[in-house]
Amino acid sequence: MKLFKIFKSSKATPTGDGGSVTGKALDWKLLGRVMTYVKPYRLTFVISIILTIFLAAIALVQPILIEKTLDNHIITGDYNGLVFMVGLMLAQLLVQTVAQYYQTYLTNALGQSVIRDLRIDVFNHITTLRLKYFDRTPIGMLITRTVSDLETIADIFAEGLISIMGDMLLLFAIIGYMLWQDWKLALITLLPMPLLLFATSIFQAAIKSAFQEVRTQVAQLNTFLQEHISGISIIQYFAREEQEFRKFNEVNEKHRDAHIRSNWSYSIFFPVIEILFAVCIGLLVWYGCKRILTDEQINSISASKQGITTGTIVAFITLLNLLFRPIRQLADKFNTLQMGMVGADRIFKVLDTDEVAENIGSLKPAVLKGDIRFDKVWFAYNDENWVLKDISFHVKPGETLALVGATGAGKSSTINILNRFYEIGKGEVTIDGQNLKDYEVNYLRSRIATVIQDVFLFSDTIANNISLNNPNISREQVIAAAKDVGAHEFIERLPGGYDYNVQERGATLSAGQAQLISFIRAMVYDPAILVLDEATSSVDTETEHLIQNAIQKLMLGRTAIVIAHRLSTIQNADNIIVLDHGEIKEMGTHQQLLRIENGYYRKLYDLQINSTGISRGIV
Repeated sequence: MKLFKIFKSSKATPTGDGGSVTGKALDWKLLGRVMTYVKPYRLTFVISIILTIFLAAIALVQPILIEKTLDNHIITGDYNGLVFMVGLMLAQLLVQTVAQYYQTYLTNALGQSVIRDLRIDVFNHITTLRLKYFDRTPIGMLITRTVSDLETIADIFAEGLISIMGDMLLLFAIIGYMLWQDWKLALITLLPMPLLLFATSIFQAAIKSAFQEVRTQVAQLNTFLQEHISGISIIQYFAREEQEFRKFNEVNEKHRDAHIRSNWSYSIFFPVIEILFAVCIGLLVWYGCKRILTDEQINSISASKQGITTGTIVAFITLLNLLFRPIRQLADKFNTLQMGMVGADRIFKVLDTDEVAENIGSLKPAVLKGDIRFDKVWFAYNDENWVLKDISFHVKPGETLALVGATGAGKSSTINILNRFYEIGKGEVTIDGQNLKDYEVNYLRSRIATVIQDVFLFSDTIANNISLNNPNISREQVIAAAKDVGAHEFIERLPGGYDYNVQERGATLSAGQAQLISFIRAMVYDPAILVLDEATSSVDTETEHLIQNAIQKLMLGRTAIVIAHRLSTIQNADNIIVLDHGEIKEMGTHQQLLRIENGYYRKLYDLQINSTGISRGIV
């Protein structure tokens, strides 16, 4: 009953991951775009086509040799001629095998070369997309795009386009030869062909829908696994294993059902092909033998064009085998081609995403002073609800600005704008008097070092996590910066020291140690502007002392914007802005803001200081 429900629900459904089920047999415009990636490998492509045509031609040699061997040498008892013909057959088989090897190798190499270049373009493009794109796009889906969907594009060349061309050439060659050899026998033998074409078209439509659903379920499964494995600690903290297992089981069952539906189509199609093949063989033997045994055949034996021999029937049987072999695979290959086109469509949709920081600026000054000005800035993530409302402030070079406020006040949005991760709706942001958009994006971000609370470390060595594999940063610079921060001793105690692999997301380090590494990273890049986004809120007292010393050294001579939970860490800031629901409520120094009766800052400060004067932290 369950399997029946699975088959019953095998209708075409829209893909939930950005793909679409198209009724086109082949999107030539899309194929042309894929073929632009073939240009660097034109020679490989041309040789593959030549070998494909050659294989279609040489496949006909075998049945012709079999017919001649039977009629001219076996029946007549010509032993020497038989040996010669067998030698020719072996030579033909050897040549065909070698040609098939190179054709398969070259088409697969071509496909892998194309997706290598495509994957580079996709990865480079993804790294330039605004954070807004990632806010609404599951990471697991992007992984599916850059891995699974790209592999289907490789199949366009390995099992799709070129292979289909070869099969079609072989089909036309076989049918043409059969009609030339004896058109009556050919027509009788090929009577079931209309049924075969009808069955193939039905199968093609069914398997296309099933494959579309398989691709959708693969993307959903990847997304689920990526999110839940990344958040495994939350699942275990709140004992959600059983509930999440049930959710996974639902996703996994949909994935299984999609594959079963695709296999179900195969389980019907291939037996139908075998039955029709048997019918063709039956018609061939019945009509061929009848022709041989009738007086008409005997009387017309002298007319070679009209005569049917035992060799002709055996050759036709061999030809039918050659004919049905590609037919069995042709519908599957058409769908492989279509799935490759669907994958290409999804990949190009990612490449066509224009949510990148407009790199219209080219300004790359030798020195960036760090004079920051926000002038009546309005900003919204979804173009509807303003997160920042009419924000204006000025940070002079070398000054420190602190942003405080409750969660959602707009503090982090301010620094996201400064890095051009998001574009403002209204107003203007300038650095050193130049509009933010006038600067080349990579240059701008290289001059701004941001240290955030949730430190991300790659599965790599400590040295590489600090330098981010920048060849311009030497090991000596890394060690010197670590000593300045006060992290050199703990790094040296680790197995391998600076070559110690921190594993994914720095799982083998404490939060404080990871935070220290992020400060070393900021220091070695020698930024003009330093941004500290709650960088000391999750560390212990001893580590915080080290970080405070590092902050003092790092801030020296640099413009700094600090977002802090603990107001005690920003008392020396040149200016403090209190944000609430995206608006500036108060602005001034620590002492100035404390003198405002019933002020926002005074209330926040009082919340953090209890009767014994111990800092408690907020939000």
